Order: sequence, then C-alpha cells, then structure tokens
Amino acid sequence: MPWSLDDYPVSMRHLSEVTRAKAIEIANALLAEGMEDGRAIRIATARAEEWGRAARVTGARRAVNSTLEASPRGARHRRRPAQSGGGLRKSSPSTS
Repeated sequence: MPWSLDDYPVSMRHLSEVTRAKAIEIANALLAEGMEDGRAIRIATARAEEWGRAARVTGARRAVNSTLEASPRGARHRRRPAQSGGGLRKSSPSTS
C-alpha cells in the first residue's frame, strides 16, 4: 500500500515533515520494487535521515559562505593569501 503525507507509518511520525516526505518517497519506491513493508519502512527512514543530515550540512555551509561573501565585515576578516617568502627576511651577515 503506497503511503502519503496524510497516511504514513507511525514509525515515521518523529521525522520532520521534509524528511518524512523523503522517507515516504523512498519507501514507496521500495514497495514498487516488491520489498516487504517493514523492511521498506526501516530502509526508507534511515536513508531519509541521512539525506536530511547531508542537506542540513550542505545548507549550513552555503549559508555561512554566502553570509561571508555578502558581509563587508566578513570580507575584511577573510584570510589573505600568503606572500612570497613567508614574510620572513633573511638577515645578511654583518661585517664588523
């Protein structure tokens, strides 16, 4: 039986709405391939949770990068490229 956002397994109720929608999509695809309900639910939940974590990490990185690029303060505090010579000067031997 295919699931929807209105009719989904009880075990998916703890998922966020977006993650739950992904889990339902995955579970329905697994059911269409002939997988047993319980196994499809477990696999779909695990894959959707992984997908959700990856999406949050990627989204967080994009948010930080776009904030740094848009912020004049962020632009001032970004690391500058290293200068040649490493910034150290070799002292010449003194002649006394």
